[in-house]
Amino acid sequence: MAANVQDVIMLVGDSITQNGWEQGGFAQLLAERYVRKLDVLNRGFSGYQTDQAIPVCEQILAKQHEQHHVPKVKLLTIWFGANDATPPPFPQHVPRDRYKRNLSHIVQMVKSPTSAYYSPDTRIILITPPPVNTKQWNRPDDPRVFETTKAYAEAVKEVGEKENVPVADIWTSIFDAAGRSEEKCAKYLWDGLHLNSDGYNIVFQDIIDIVERMYPELKAEGGKLQDMFIPWKGLNVRNPRSSPAKRNARL
Repeated sequence: MAANVQDVIMLVGDSITQNGWEQGGFAQLLAERYVRKLDVLNRGFSGYQTDQAIPVCEQILAKQHEQHHVPKVKLLTIWFGANDATPPPFPQHVPRDRYKRNLSHIVQMVKSPTSAYYSPDTRIILITPPPVNTKQWNRPDDPRVFETTKAYAEAVKEVGEKENVPVADIWTSIFDAAGRSEEKCAKYLWDGLHLNSDGYNIVFQDIIDIVERMYPELKAEGGKLQDMFIPWKGLNVRNPRSSPAKRNARL
């Protein structure tokens, strides 16, 4: 049993989040950036879409009466859409309007004072699905449509505006980096859908940019966060037990 020492960044999403622990993935990059300040929890679920995400969030988010006993989620990223955007009748398909309602529902689980999961200290970032390179993907058993994924990315931005939550527009960031060419998106997608390290680096940079602009109190450097335990040079070498107490680093 690990003690409740550090607060956390929670990453919620589908396989693109789940794969964030791969070499060069955005979870790995965030964990390195926030080492000794915030732990990173990866709650990515391959194949899931937003209909399925809601009951999952009801289990992975702490209710108000539980929050005093568990690490606080200081930053929550919500990243669904790659599966929702599959065309009907594919079973992962979620209509665009329902997709938007589902994202708003997840956001309001955290933001609404009437929610059992209300967490006023949690900062939220919505992330759009990345562009899909249909020529690279080329799987008739799992169809993807470039323009449809773009429409779902736009839907995330609409939800962000409605809910007053910042959006990491990964679709545009990657498409622009690829010279606005679907085929050149292959530089950032290892199979046409899932990101490689170059793609994840764009996600990481977009998240850090939002933190610095919108949530400066969560900056890893130059913000209010500090290492949970003091640097070793501040320890009392004659009496080691006297100084390495957990610091009150929570905001």
